[in-house]
Amino acid sequence: MISHTFAVCAYKDSPYLEECIRSLKGQSVQSEIILCTSTPSPFIQETASRYDLPLYVREGKSDIQEDWNFAVEKAAGRLVTIAHQDDCYHRDYGKYVQQCWNRYPDTSVFTTDCAIVKNGQMQKLGMVPFVKHVLRMPLRFYGLADRTWLKRLPFLFGNPVICPSCTYDREKTGEPVFDSPYKFALDWDTMWKLAGRPGRFICVERPLIRYRIHEEATTKACIVNHQRAADEAAMFGKIWPKPVVKLIMRFYGLAYRAYE
Repeated sequence: MISHTFAVCAYKDSPYLEECIRSLKGQSVQSEIILCTSTPSPFIQETASRYDLPLYVREGKSDIQEDWNFAVEKAAGRLVTIAHQDDCYHRDYGKYVQQCWNRYPDTSVFTTDCAIVKNGQMQKLGMVPFVKHVLRMPLRFYGLADRTWLKRLPFLFGNPVICPSCTYDREKTGEPVFDSPYKFALDWDTMWKLAGRPGRFICVERPLIRYRIHEEATTKACIVNHQRAADEAAMFGKIWPKPVVKLIMRFYGLAYRAYE
C-alpha cells in the first residue's frame, strides 16, 4: 500500500472541524491523519488530543498557500490530501486513492466530484456543478491523461477541480506544491503548472467529498473583496487574448451568485 496522508488544515475554531476528522477516521482504508494550523487555540489543541492526532503549528501570519505547503511538508505520506476543515470525505475516498496509484503509478494528481452542502442542506445538481462536470470530462480518458494538452483542456474556461478533493504525489509534483502569486486562484494556477510537468491527472467522477458553502468560507470572502474576480481575470489572461477574457468574465459573474 502506498503511504497516504490526510493533512487537515485547521483555521480558527471551526464548528465543522470534528465532522471532517470523523470522516477521515472512518475511512475504509486507513491513512495517516495530521492536523496543521497557523491559528493555534485551545479548541484546536483539545480537538487534536481528543482524536489522538499530531498537531503542527506554523509560525507567522496565516496564508493559504503557506499553510497548504506547510501541511504537505509535515505529512509522512508520499501521497497527500490537503483536507479542508469545512468538508467531509466519503469513507472510500482513501480506497480510490490507493486504487488510482496501483493502476496508474505515474499519476501526479487525483481528484473527484463533490456533493455540495449549503445552509446545512445537500444541493441538487445546478448549472455550475454541471458545467464543471463537463469540463472535467477529458480527465476521465485515463489512457491519455498524461498528455499536457489534455491535462490543460479542462482548465481553459476556469477551474473545474475541487481543491479539497485532490491528492498529490509529492514525488511527481515536487515541493513546494503550491507556488502562485494568487490568493483565490492559487489552486487553478497550480493545476495549470502541474499539467505542464510529467505525471497523469486522474478524475474519478464520483462525489467522494461533501463540499460546504457557508458565510465564513474563503471563497465567499474572496468574492466580497473582489479577490476572486481579479485572480480569475489574471488567469484567463495567461490563456486567452483580452477581448475573450472580457467576454468570459461577464459570464463568470453569474457563477458568483452561487455564494449569495
